[in-house]
Amino acid sequence: MELAKSFEPGDIERRWYDTWNQAGYFKPSMDTAKPSFCIQLPPPNVTGTLHMGHAFNQTIMDGLTRYYRMKGDNTLWVPGTDHAGIATQIVVERQLAEQGVSRHDLGRDAFIGKVWEWKEKSGGTITSQMRRVGCSVDWDKEYFTMDDKMSTAVTEVFVRLFEQGLIYRGKRLVNWDPKLGTAVSDLEVISEEEDGKMWHIRYPVVGSDDVVVVATTRPETLLGDVAVAINPSDERYQHLLGKQLELPLTGRTIPVIADDYVDAAFGTGFVKITPAHDFNDYQVGKRHNTQLINVMSLEATMLAKAQVFGFDGSAQGGFDLPAAYAGLSTSEARKAMLADLEAAGLLVETKPHKLMVPRGDRTGSVIEPLLTDQWFVAMTKVGEGDATGKSITQKAIDAVESGEVRFVPENWVNTYNQWMNNIQDWCISRQLWWGHQIPAWYDEDGKAYVGRTLEEVQAQAPGKTLRRDEDVLDTWFSSALVPFSSLGWPNETPELKAFVPSQVLVTGYEIIFFWVARMIMMTTHFLGKVPFKDVYIHGIVRDHEGKKMSKSEGNVIDPVDLIDGIDLPRLTEKRTTGLRRPEKAPQIAKATEKLFPEGIPAYGTDALRFTMASYASLGRSVNFDFKRAEGYRNFCNKLWNATRYVMMNVEGKDCGQDETLPLEYSFVDQWIIGRLQQAEADVTQALETYRFDLAAQVIYEFVWNEYCDWYLELSKVQLQNGNEAQQRATRRTLVRVLEVALRLTHPIMPFITEELWQTVAPLANAKNSESIVIAAWPVAVPEKINAASNARMEAFKDMVNAVRNLRGEMNLGPAVKAPLFVEGADDCADFLPYIKLLCRISEASIVTALPADSDAPVAISGNARMMLKVEVDKAAESARINKEIGKTEAELMRLNGKLEKPGYIDKAPAHLVERDKAQLAEFSDKLDKLKAQLAKLA
Repeated sequence: MELAKSFEPGDIERRWYDTWNQAGYFKPSMDTAKPSFCIQLPPPNVTGTLHMGHAFNQTIMDGLTRYYRMKGDNTLWVPGTDHAGIATQIVVERQLAEQGVSRHDLGRDAFIGKVWEWKEKSGGTITSQMRRVGCSVDWDKEYFTMDDKMSTAVTEVFVRLFEQGLIYRGKRLVNWDPKLGTAVSDLEVISEEEDGKMWHIRYPVVGSDDVVVVATTRPETLLGDVAVAINPSDERYQHLLGKQLELPLTGRTIPVIADDYVDAAFGTGFVKITPAHDFNDYQVGKRHNTQLINVMSLEATMLAKAQVFGFDGSAQGGFDLPAAYAGLSTSEARKAMLADLEAAGLLVETKPHKLMVPRGDRTGSVIEPLLTDQWFVAMTKVGEGDATGKSITQKAIDAVESGEVRFVPENWVNTYNQWMNNIQDWCISRQLWWGHQIPAWYDEDGKAYVGRTLEEVQAQAPGKTLRRDEDVLDTWFSSALVPFSSLGWPNETPELKAFVPSQVLVTGYEIIFFWVARMIMMTTHFLGKVPFKDVYIHGIVRDHEGKKMSKSEGNVIDPVDLIDGIDLPRLTEKRTTGLRRPEKAPQIAKATEKLFPEGIPAYGTDALRFTMASYASLGRSVNFDFKRAEGYRNFCNKLWNATRYVMMNVEGKDCGQDETLPLEYSFVDQWIIGRLQQAEADVTQALETYRFDLAAQVIYEFVWNEYCDWYLELSKVQLQNGNEAQQRATRRTLVRVLEVALRLTHPIMPFITEELWQTVAPLANAKNSESIVIAAWPVAVPEKINAASNARMEAFKDMVNAVRNLRGEMNLGPAVKAPLFVEGADDCADFLPYIKLLCRISEASIVTALPADSDAPVAISGNARMMLKVEVDKAAESARINKEIGKTEAELMRLNGKLEKPGYIDKAPAHLVERDKAQLAEFSDKLDKLKAQLAKLA
């Protein structure tokens, strides 16, 4: 197979990926006699497209998968996508809104049909992009979290947890997005600092002329106050404990209570307690057994009548609220209430205040803590009939504490434990239509029945008319089951037996609690096994300035643009389309043009993957630099050209396949063979410990620096001057080392290595020439490391570097060849042919003594003294040096004058002063050398 003159990745990538997939290389062998390796893809949202975080994450996962596959393990990488309830519903609702239609106009079934249509049309974008990145997943195992088999598992888990008393329905405080009309998880809430105000309000003390001044950022919620709290150690207000206060604008009275939650040094030291509208207040109210008074509707408008509940969820009636505020939005009510407070003389002052405002990440609307009826998973309760006597949470804590699940880097255990030890019951219901509908039905009295089917539930409520709960489950509920639901549970499948636990989960730190912890909980609870052995937490990919990549900032990079290249107009259009803040488009366009004046060149998949691997140090964030990608594109070219050189020198010739023929290895051959063994061991160790950055570094240094820059150059001497046995050994070494190096590099750069391996493998007697994907992983043979050859190679390198320094010192251009004399190196005679080639020497001789009549400089390497014999025009050289001395003295005079100028050292920035001093020292040293050189000529 003849290689093209240059490496063009596009055609190679498309051709080989289809070949691999069709050949079934990505499927597990299901050979139970072999170790199993499984990895689960964190299922990306079906609404999404590939971004740099995906490319980073998937490079690591695919590298591991290819490595273990080459090791011969029963290897499976499971792909899937998530239905992403809120995100997907929003997309489709926006599409309908453009047509003037709402989901309520269509009805639930028709709307869900529209979502499925959109999913089939647009939802597979990210999986097609995964193919471009070279992900060797088993596509026959691909799942979608709303597939029938996944839905069956979700229903089964819900029913079993309900039967165990671990799922219940209750009225609790949740994050409520009034625009979406649903509860949302903490992950879907973004709290950002905003400019706000702090209002100081008088609460009169009943039966006296005293007042309490309460500082609040949300005066509109005071209608739901149940108490005012002080810190129990605040001596200023102990006399008020137990007193009743008049709640402004309401006619109600509330008590003064003491709680450690209050910071006596903040504000006035008094805090209004509104447990139905604040998460912290909820906990205070629960400790003091207050009532919960809801004064806000699900649309975040003020109610005409308050709803009162106990902490057990029981309804305790209600009472009328001021009619003037009924139906007003929170901002309208705030304005009206402040005016009334001021008119009543109860508003003391208003101060500017920075506050954290929670907003929905998809709608931007202010998130309200609201009391709603939701389904919850009890996280700290032991399930009925559970022989372990442990809660779901405790099982997950034990799994990590015992070491069955290991975090890499291990410091993330602290984050995991902090969350787990402060866990609250999990709100799993969402007021959406798209998602797994909760398998619960209600009779006319509101009693709930749970079952796998309507028939099963109807048997529990014979003769009753049932209606199904309209809510759906939190997306994370179904995602938590992926380690076993994707493998066929609740059925007992061979995959379930072979691949649970999987070897490693590769993910980002931001979902340790939302996904990682919940997978550990669910898998340990239902299977009695951990879902995975290792959790490898990688950093976040940021832009070159360290900023988080986001559409709103216009700094998002599509990995496919790096693979294929993109011109400036199309890149600008992509970055400025669909912005949440369209007014930023001109700014983003200008920044894009500055950063990419000619667009983005095509780097190819392998260069992108190698770049990502080089960044994959444990736990660090990545500032993506295009120069890295450019450098690794050059690395691909280097590997390509090296292979072309090898093929030109060995194809059609004896490469040592016949083991009976003699082989004479030079010290250079033995050195590169030994270095290969070390590289094999180092890359293996790096991949075993998830240090892709170290693996990439070892591969780069071995291939570029040692194999290409040293060995390939030196092989020219052996191939030209060696006898038949020596040439045979060198050709054998050339192809065999290259073949192994390609296998070492394959997990990170799959496409170029396959293309080149197909050419090299037959000449190297590779055992499997079908595909590098299933070729054996290289195993180091330490016995092949020859210490004597390594020592001679180091001595040789030192001599080469010394001669090169001589050339530089003598200002010899690349075209100038000069004779080299070497004294005191009788044991290095075999170095001379190599030095002659590498150092552009006309001839090299070992002499008993260097020429005494020469003015040329001498270099020392070990016991050897070396001199290049070059005739020098003393007059011309003296004139050149004197001219250089004049320039240097002028620079010294300028710098001395600057530094001696009164006040400069004291007033100038320190870094500029240090720079000038460093330059002064540099020019002084240069002047000394020039004068010495001139004196020698004289």
